[in-house]
Amino acid sequence: MTKTSNSVVFFGSGPVATKSLELLLEHRKIEAVITKPTPVHHREKSPVIEIAKQQKIPTHTPKNKQELTKLFQSVNFSSKAGLVIDYGIIIEKAVIDYFPFGIINSHFSLLPQWRGPDPITFAILSGQAETGVSMMRINEALDEGPLIGQAPYSMPEAITEPELTENLIQLSDGLLQALLDDYLDGRIESIPQEIAAIAPTTIPSYSRMLKKSDGVIDWQKPAEQIEREVRAFISWPKSRTQIAHKDVVITKTEVVNQSGNPGEVIVENKRELIIYCSKNAIKILKLKPAGKKEMSAEAFLAGHKIK
Repeated sequence: MTKTSNSVVFFGSGPVATKSLELLLEHRKIEAVITKPTPVHHREKSPVIEIAKQQKIPTHTPKNKQELTKLFQSVNFSSKAGLVIDYGIIIEKAVIDYFPFGIINSHFSLLPQWRGPDPITFAILSGQAETGVSMMRINEALDEGPLIGQAPYSMPEAITEPELTENLIQLSDGLLQALLDDYLDGRIESIPQEIAAIAPTTIPSYSRMLKKSDGVIDWQKPAEQIEREVRAFISWPKSRTQIAHKDVVITKTEVVNQSGNPGEVIVENKRELIIYCSKNAIKILKLKPAGKKEMSAEAFLAGHKIK
């Protein structure tokens, strides 16, 4: 694939940044990569840094927003814009203003829906039927910058967080291919979110960073909500509970129309594992006992007695 003449400076650190950078390199010149430094205690190398090394791309690793701003007082980039995906460091106004066309963020929701750090998880938790990707020119506020374009994505009912993440990475790359050159060449402009958004509502909603405690299943919740949590938390923090006095991670469930005391565990037909919730019940299809591989509920029941 022929690479476009419009280069960008890429800001990114996490797994989504890694995959996005790999795709981006197929069709766009990356003038430089700016990423978080590898923590001293980490044994594994940073995938973003390794990709940049392989492609011989100049790489900078400021530790925080102050170091990032200081870096831009000494560098001389020729790119019209920066591109940030999954970076994790606040970018101050001085850095945004360095580029004639600002810094573009590919955000994985239909803004102003799910501003904040974890839009993918919260799209699943909400039970919404559609999400997408927003190409936005960032400002100093949290995901409030004007939009360059959006692409919707219809969510299958049983989609998990890793599956949705992968699909949105691909959608993001397609949107960047379709619109970024038009923006950098002045053929399209950014438009305020309240005017340009294609989300069902222009009322903002906000995601947050998950905590480990979010993964502890609360059986007082409706079964439908717990089923969503299992799919949303499957990478982290994982949906955890105790069954037969064993710590387990629940990995696949379905909602069943049954009622009982929330948290009560029952076995049907000697192979079906069901736990009552505040509304309906959860049938556990797959789970992972501590220290063991994922298994079916039937396999778990074969080795554990449940009174």
